Amino acid sequence: MSVGEEVRTEQAGQQQSLGTAAARNLATTTKSVPQMQEISSRWLLRMLPWVDVQGGTYRVNRRLTYAVGDGRMTFVKTGDRVEIIPAELGELPALRSYDDEEVLTELASRCRQREIEAGQVIASSGSPADEVYLLAHGRVERVGSGPYGQEESLGILADGAYFGEQALEGDDAVWDCTARTLTACTVLVLPREAVEQLAERSDSLREHLRRRLEVPGQRTNKYGEKAIDLASGHSGEPDIPHTFVDYEARPREYELSVAQTVLRIHSRVADLYNQPMNQTEQQIRLTVEALKERQEHELVNNRDFGLLHNCEYDQRIQPHDGVPGPDDLDELLSRRRGTRLLLAHPRAIAAFGRELNRRGLVPETVDMGGNRIPTWRGVPLFPCNKIPVTEARTTSIIALRTGEEDQGVIGLRASGIPDEIEPSLSVRFMGINEQAIIKYLVTTYYSAAVLVPDALGVLEDVEIGRWR
Repeated sequence: MSVGEEVRTEQAGQQQSLGTAAARNLATTTKSVPQMQEISSRWLLRMLPWVDVQGGTYRVNRRLTYAVGDGRMTFVKTGDRVEIIPAELGELPALRSYDDEEVLTELASRCRQREIEAGQVIASSGSPADEVYLLAHGRVERVGSGPYGQEESLGILADGAYFGEQALEGDDAVWDCTARTLTACTVLVLPREAVEQLAERSDSLREHLRRRLEVPGQRTNKYGEKAIDLASGHSGEPDIPHTFVDYEARPREYELSVAQTVLRIHSRVADLYNQPMNQTEQQIRLTVEALKERQEHELVNNRDFGLLHNCEYDQRIQPHDGVPGPDDLDELLSRRRGTRLLLAHPRAIAAFGRELNRRGLVPETVDMGGNRIPTWRGVPLFPCNKIPVTEARTTSIIALRTGEEDQGVIGLRASGIPDEIEPSLSVRFMGINEQAIIKYLVTTYYSAAVLVPDALGVLEDVEIGRWR
């Protein structure tokens, strides 16, 4: 063995140079700013026109409207038994504004539960209407005859809807369309006979029904607003009608909601660990991001002012085949003028894309701040992961007309608040406690208002799990 070979053998088990672990102690590490998975695109906050609100309240003045109620029933389910909340019977046109709780409770007890299989005809067009159907669960299609005798769909009804209300308007009422189940349905049936029997014993109910039949309704336009009397196409010197525009006596007011938290930072951290990044700035940045995520969630889901809960019943539609298709979005867009944007959960957009692929359609896209956003009929379809997906893998698609000038949906905020870092968002120093912890109050104020009902529409119960 040579001398060189002996040296190599001797050094085979020894480290011959400085290792990387030790060398890192002398190196400067390149670091990223703190990352946060919760941050989303927040297209709703970016696209919604924001209006500054003085006094924390925004009042929506509207022309007087005689339509009342939300048109949707609420039920209570116990096991396999379903019951209607008695006060919800006041949604029926014949019982609207009737408030005798004892009578309504007895009427609710006379509703009979019925389970109906898919594909069954509940009522046929032209047949006598003597029962009101309250749809607790399932989907029902209303079918009529077209101008040339062909069958045409008049709309899809889902949970909470009712039909056959004309049964309470007189003995000669008939069905003006055919009602057919698309899925297995649970309905509550209220016979006209039960209402008549109870009216014989209840003076208040009998008088209410009599007034509903005898007193003519107010003249309204197709939107339920008090009619403005006009004359047109006349000649000569006829009497010109006199009129005025009446307003709602108690318009809705939107108070600004709030999202806030107290951020705590130890003074030692803020003093000593600020290079190369300022710890206070990064803590505030991530906290603000979380507040904005909560703000968008509330704008979609809040029961008081959220978009999903403030859409009028006649602006809610059901998909004809469950999955979101071009026909459904066309129907959604047709309910309002000047739709500016559509909002959908990313999985709903994927389901819509699958349906387009199945039909051989390719949607156009539009550039929005460097992002390619798909469109339908020229209306951009933005992703919004705040729209909930149910356990049954259904969700909703929201259509919006926006802006005060177009009587649309607007965001509400309060600019100019103390210690503001962005409009309606403030970071306020709260002091240092005995443990040397610095506290900051981080606050954002916001809300949303729907100026007229048709500014907001929702395609409900969209299936996102079906592949075909």
